Parts: sequence; C-alpha cells; structure tokens
Amino acid sequence: MLVSLSIRNLAVVEAVDVHFYPGFHVLTGETGAGKSIIIDALGLIAGGRGSADLIRYGCDKAEMEAMFELSPQHPVWDTLDQLGIKANRDEYLIIRRELNTQGKSTSRINGQMVNQSMLRDVGEQLINIHGQHEHQSLLRSDRHLALLDTYGDPLIRPVKEKYRQQYGEFVKVERELRELQETSQKSYQLLDMYRFQLEEIAAAQLKSGEDELLTEERVKLSHSEKMMDSVSGAYEILYGPEGLDAVSLALSRLNDISRYDSKGLQPIVDQLQSAFYQLEDAAFQLRDYRENIEFNPARLEEVEVRLNLIHGLQRKYGDSIDEILTYFEQIHRETDQLENKDERLEKLSSQRNELLEKLLLAGDELTETRRACAEELAAQVERELQDLQMQRTSLRVQIEPLEDPRGYLWHDRKVRPTKQGIDNVEFLISANPGEPLRPLAKIASGGEMSRIMLAMKSIFAQHDQIPVLIFDEVDTGVSGRAAQSIAEKLYRLSSTCQVFSITHLPQVACMADHQYLIEKNVVEERTMTQVEALSEDGRVKELARMLGGVEITEKTLHHAQEMLNLAEAKKG
Repeated sequence: MLVSLSIRNLAVVEAVDVHFYPGFHVLTGETGAGKSIIIDALGLIAGGRGSADLIRYGCDKAEMEAMFELSPQHPVWDTLDQLGIKANRDEYLIIRRELNTQGKSTSRINGQMVNQSMLRDVGEQLINIHGQHEHQSLLRSDRHLALLDTYGDPLIRPVKEKYRQQYGEFVKVERELRELQETSQKSYQLLDMYRFQLEEIAAAQLKSGEDELLTEERVKLSHSEKMMDSVSGAYEILYGPEGLDAVSLALSRLNDISRYDSKGLQPIVDQLQSAFYQLEDAAFQLRDYRENIEFNPARLEEVEVRLNLIHGLQRKYGDSIDEILTYFEQIHRETDQLENKDERLEKLSSQRNELLEKLLLAGDELTETRRACAEELAAQVERELQDLQMQRTSLRVQIEPLEDPRGYLWHDRKVRPTKQGIDNVEFLISANPGEPLRPLAKIASGGEMSRIMLAMKSIFAQHDQIPVLIFDEVDTGVSGRAAQSIAEKLYRLSSTCQVFSITHLPQVACMADHQYLIEKNVVEERTMTQVEALSEDGRVKELARMLGGVEITEKTLHHAQEMLNLAEAKKG
C-alpha cells in the first residue's frame, strides 16, 4: 500500500506531507482546490510524463516522494531485480522524482537513479489511476481484447503463447517468401551480372596476399640494375685493399706485439679478429645476393600486368584480395539461390501453407478459450452491475473472426492472423430489457459508463495485483441510489487493495475509512493548496458542506452525522 506522499512546489502546492492507511480513502474539497494535483503527483511517481509547466511559479524544481509497503511476494520485487535495482523485500519501497524548469526529470528508486522507462515498468505495478479518459478507452473496441485477455490470463496465456510461437515461425517464412517474390523481376538481370562477375573473379585465380608479394617483386625488378651496381661495389670494397686486406694487415701487426702487453692489446686483437670474420661473412652474403639479382624486363612486365588486373578487380569488388574473395563467395551463394529460385519458391510456399494451417488451428483454439472466459466475464460484470443499480443491464463479450479480404483463404473465409490472434472482441450492452445489444459507445451515458468501468475494475483488481487504485471522479453523472451503490462498491473493493477516490458526492465520502480535505488558501498574496486528514468532527463539517453548499446549518450537520452513522452500520 501507499504509506506516505510528499510534494514540494508542484502547481499550487508549496509543501504537502500526507500519510495514508489501509482501506478506502476519499479526497474532497471545493472545485478547483487542487484535488487533481495529488493525482498528478502520483501519476508522475508511476512514470507519467512530466512538464516544466507543473512547477510552482518562482521555483526551480518540483519534488515528489512516495513510500510503499508491499508484501515480499509482490511481483514488483522481481521487476526491480530484473532492472538491477537493489531492494530489500522486508523494507519500504521509496520512489522519488524531481522536475526542473528545463523540462527534464530525475527519478530514483530506493536512492538509485532510473530512467523514465524503468520508472514506468515499476510504477504500473504499484498505482492504477482511473479517470474520465479511462471511460473513453472503454468505449474503444480495440481495447476490449486486451481487457478480456487480462481477465482470463491463467487460461488464455498458455494458449496465446503457443499461438505466438507459431505466429513468429509463420511470419518469418512469409516474409522470406514475399521478398523472394518481389525480387522476381530483377532476378534475371542480377543473375546475368553475377555470372559475369563470378567468371571474371574466377579467371583471375586470386590468392590471398598475392598483391603484396607482387608489389615487393616489382620494386626489386624495377631497380635491379642499380642494386647490381651497388652490391658489386660494396663487395669489391670489402675484398679490396681498404677492406678485408686492411683488417688482416692490422691483425698481423698487432699479433706481433701483443705478447708484450697481452692484457692491453689482446682484447683489441680479439675484437678485430671478430670483425674480420663478420666482414668476411658479409662479403660472402653480398656475393651470393649479387648472383641472385635478376634483371628481367619480361618478368617485370608480367608483374605489372598482374598487378593492374588485381587493382582493376579491387576497384570493382573490394579494397583487398580477401574482400574480393569474400564477395565472390557471397554472390556465388546468391547465384545459387537465384538459379534455384523456382524450387525455393515452391518449397517456401509449401512451408508457408503448412505453418498457416497450424497457426490458424492454434488461433481457433485461442478463440475457444477466449469464448469460455468471455461468458464468465460477462456474467461476473452483470453481477457487479446489479450491485450498482443496473439490474436490468445485459452485457455480452462478442468474439468474431478477424476476417480480411486481403487475407488467406481458409475454410471458406479470408483470414489475416495478427500477433494477438484471429479474433475481434467487442463489449456489447443492453441497458433495458427488450433493447438489442449494442456497442458501449452508442448507448452508455456518463453515469452508466462510470458504473460499468467500476464494475470491471472491481473484477480486474483481483487479477492484476496492483496495490493502489485511484478513481478520479468515477461517480460523475450519478446520484441517489446509484451513488450509494458506487460508494459501497468502492468500499468493498478496498478490502483487496488500497482505494483512493476524488469525489463531490457525500454518499461516497461517508463510506470512506479516511477522508482528506483539499483546500486552497491565499497566504501573503500566494495561492497555496493544503491537505488535511479529517477527524470525526472534521468529516461531519465537510459532509455538511457537501450536502448544503457554502452555508452549514444545524440540519445539514445533523444529516451529515446521520450519514456517517449509517455508513458505519453498513460497513459493520
């Protein structure tokens, strides 16, 4: 449940701290006092979109913080684990959100930063807000399928998952088949081009790294004459009087005197001896290298021609030989597919038809499961409506095939499967005996819509495990016995979850376990909204105001006290 709510600088609210309890809560006050701001704050806590316009004039930010007490088994804890948010299931869950004047918001769950998407994933499992826009969504038939599936989730989900798995397989094959069919006009042009490219690349007989080796060879062949002159000159120098002969003469002279100073001269002799051997070895290597220098203009021309061929292919098919060979393998596969296109089309078409047959059988199974749940849902809604003074109202959940002229012919009907199945679901209602069943949008008044929506939420609250339900003037358009029935329904609903309701009806307010007065005052020329948890005497005065308007008399006070007493008796 929601334990507390703190609001700072939101619209006309400067500072509000409110504590809440289990059961049924009502928020009352004059029109325009700011009751909806409390709902707006909770909507932001649940991940709703924020705006800089919500910040109190003259302030740089608005702040909201809500604290929840939840059972360790509540599914929101698993969601927090999946989002990587650390939370102790035995402690409170705290959500904080700030809006700044730039329109940006900062959100934290138990002190850890989260983005708006993460906040919404958590918030939608904690708070469910129902207002006049909710009535409008109930009028939209495209929302009715989701409502039915939510109600029948334990039975429908496994059948729906089986259908969706087969739908995914079917869509994959169908997409591949369609793409292959759409390319039929261009396939012959592509095939001719691919064949030419394959022949051109194959004729070149490319080898990985070949261009690098040929480039090195071309450099050598292009400079072979200069290399021959330089290598021969170096060899002659080493074997000339200034080379090995000079070093040998120096060694001879030092050897003659080294016995006079072996410590000083012998290291030098050894060093020269080593240098002599190294120079001699270098001379022999130069001689061998000179013999392998090739001066071959014909080979140079072959290398140039080969490199020009490779560079030409690189300009067409890839920056390197490896890329060209990769491209060759790719178009080889595509050529095989194009050459075997008719066979592939036939195979895919047969596979598509088999998958479609299985998919539509699974769709029929899903339809039958939904029909069973639809009958149960309709009967349960009618029972709830009886409690809300709509005893003669009949409701039917109509399920019809989702047929499409562009779809697939199956059992003499054109069907186009969707991810949700092959059903079109719509709630039909007859408000009076003898009248035909019609769509909600065509016959339901505002008061009837309020009660129908409340009846459905009373049912769905047992399935979705959302701990906080908020009704924003759900009693609009009703009065008398209908208003009393709504009040009793809201009270009974609060036995399964924490219920909040903004109301202008005393019949609803008196059934609450806790009542809060929202007042707007002007302090130092600034408008401020305040929230006061009412005592028993405060409730009597507020109910008297709701009954009699601005002027409160002894009669309205007495009437208010009587209403509270009767409400306590009903609850008892």
